[in-house]
Amino acid sequence: MTRTSKSPKAVALVAYATAKRTLPLFSHLKSPKKFTQPQLVACLVLKEFFRTDYRGIMEILQDSYDLRKVLELEEVPHYTTLQKAARRFTTKKAIENLLHTTLATATDARMMKPTIALSAIDSTGLESHYTSSYFVRRRARGTKEYENTHYTRFPKVGIAMDCATFLILAGIPSWGPSPDILHWRQALAQAVKQKPIRRVVADAGYDAEHAHVFAREALGIHSIIPNRIGRPTATLPTGKYRRQMALRFDTQRYGQRWMIETLNAMLKKRLGSFLRARTYHSQMREIMLRLFTFNVLLLRY
Repeated sequence: MTRTSKSPKAVALVAYATAKRTLPLFSHLKSPKKFTQPQLVACLVLKEFFRTDYRGIMEILQDSYDLRKVLELEEVPHYTTLQKAARRFTTKKAIENLLHTTLATATDARMMKPTIALSAIDSTGLESHYTSSYFVRRRARGTKEYENTHYTRFPKVGIAMDCATFLILAGIPSWGPSPDILHWRQALAQAVKQKPIRRVVADAGYDAEHAHVFAREALGIHSIIPNRIGRPTATLPTGKYRRQMALRFDTQRYGQRWMIETLNAMLKKRLGSFLRARTYHSQMREIMLRLFTFNVLLLRY
């Protein structure tokens, strides 16, 4: 099984090299030029690696000469500098570019093939120290009366991965509870931008004719999704591709879907399941930074 790096110096080196390959040294000709963009990205990756906040990573860097040497830091960035950097480098375009570089690096090192033979998609929920709660009115089961039901919204992310390397191709952050299939199109479309994909597997939570149509006809990807199990019936599904799933289901390839479950477990075990951000947009940015950090942990130079 693929293992993630546990060496802070190795993680800093890979993050720094990846960011230098992706970003210019400075964002503007008239920037202060006190810290380079790759240095700040590497500091943010170390923040996730150590499971700390902006103040925490600032203190760790102050105490660690070796890490400062790897990142070529003459002084340590202030925590507000890192906070502002996180807003810039975790936008949709920026994080997609950083993820793309990790995949390109893996391809150059022959760790990953140019075409993804099998991808898997699934979502996982995360925890937050701050969650918003709300009430909804719904009909009580077995009666015609209505009742107030309490729900708690939590951060979640839909992930598309390469089953051969466990590298993350795309991530769609959101708030739950919500059906997994809502992020199917966006996750698959972003994943295809990163690498060509031949087949994709997903659990029955993604079962829908339009999901097969989008994957197969719009993107040219062979989708393998089991039909939902409802009441026992001999009637076959009416949709073309759902009928194929019922008649000729690829059990062997679908059996590799467990890899996405393993990836979710690795992600939470290695980098934690709690988010430190409080607001919605900050949580979404933190999720994407965590996915990029996970890819960095898998890379070797």
